[in-house]
Amino acid sequence: MIIYGRNSVKELLINSPSKIAELFIYEGSKKSFYLEIENLCRKNNLKLSSLNDSAISKLCKSTKHQGVAAEIEDFQYTEFGEIIESFKSSDGYKIVVVLDHIEDPQNLGAIIRSVNVLGGDGVIIPKDRSAGITPAVVKASAGAVNYVPIVQEVNLPRVIEKLKENDFWVVGCYQNAEKNVYEENFTDRNIALVVGSEGRGLSSSIKKQCDYLVKIPQVGIVSSLNVSVAAGIMLYEIKKIKTQNI
Repeated sequence: MIIYGRNSVKELLINSPSKIAELFIYEGSKKSFYLEIENLCRKNNLKLSSLNDSAISKLCKSTKHQGVAAEIEDFQYTEFGEIIESFKSSDGYKIVVVLDHIEDPQNLGAIIRSVNVLGGDGVIIPKDRSAGITPAVVKASAGAVNYVPIVQEVNLPRVIEKLKENDFWVVGCYQNAEKNVYEENFTDRNIALVVGSEGRGLSSSIKKQCDYLVKIPQVGIVSSLNVSVAAGIMLYEIKKIKTQNI
């Protein structure tokens, strides 16, 4: 896989250089940035190649590379059973985010980034009709995909049932819910936060599986939030309520 973008590549260079096979940099990059990447490559014995703009754009299949790219192994998803076993062997109540067919790579990357920043414990996505982990998602996540367990499953309803069997309470983000997010009690329990797709929201079958449906209170004229923004707010509020009641 070729990943690109200054934040995602630098993060990998600094924290996980062993995952990188080769670095590529735009030969016209600002000198200070070029030297920074060159020094990091030298420190970690990594091959660095200089490319012109068209060559690096062709390599990345995107013009949004910000002048730097890296060749790494293809992304490895976490098995569902593996993430559940890791939860059982660690202390504290967990929060996972389940995405009901998010299709925009930018939204998926932003949600993964929020999960990492706000202390979530994993992300679950469906295999079909959903964005997967691509270079664009890696860039949008600013490298957070390297630190958040991400599970990809075919049958999302079955996964939700398995979460319930493993003591998770399922919370759906639904703008027509009766209760606001801060009116529910999320303490002393594992939480699976389910967020619906762009435009369609939660599917009816997934909505029926939720133990709670909660909304983000809104006072403005615009009727809805971007899904990645909504997921970040929900995750923050759930985490805050949990923290306040420790």
